[in-house]
Amino acid sequence: MTIKLYTETFDPWRELTDYQSQADGMAGKYGATSVFVGSMRDFNQGDNVRSMYLEHYPGMTEKQLLHIIEQARSQWQFLDALVIHRLGQVWPNDTLVLVAVWSEHRGDAFDASRFIMENLKSQAPFWKRETLESGSARWVEKNSDGYKQQN
Repeated sequence: MTIKLYTETFDPWRELTDYQSQADGMAGKYGATSVFVGSMRDFNQGDNVRSMYLEHYPGMTEKQLLHIIEQARSQWQFLDALVIHRLGQVWPNDTLVLVAVWSEHRGDAFDASRFIMENLKSQAPFWKRETLESGSARWVEKNSDGYKQQN
């Protein structure tokens, strides 16, 4: 189980390939890899967003992410998990998060990766300050539930 926090842009596909090629003892053991990649949108709550600044609670964030992975592991059988999250200044289209889970079977990989992502969004101590197109800034009070909101 690996957690990485980056203040610079990262290529999720390179990270995934590098991690998988360096994972000791996993070759031939997994039959499924479930991957989620989240990017910054240029809109939120009906407003155009120019940029965002992501803050975290050092030490506590990593502990909480590890706890979320351990919770997933208690519910599903998987071999490994990788979580990478951006910090600092981000721009539309920048990759914000990568969640990858390797397991013997797809059901465990799908379910565990979804659980990790949803709980990361609701439990991990990250704070987002958006800069709107108008130049004003605001703190994001609550993350979306992962589905498009109906009007």
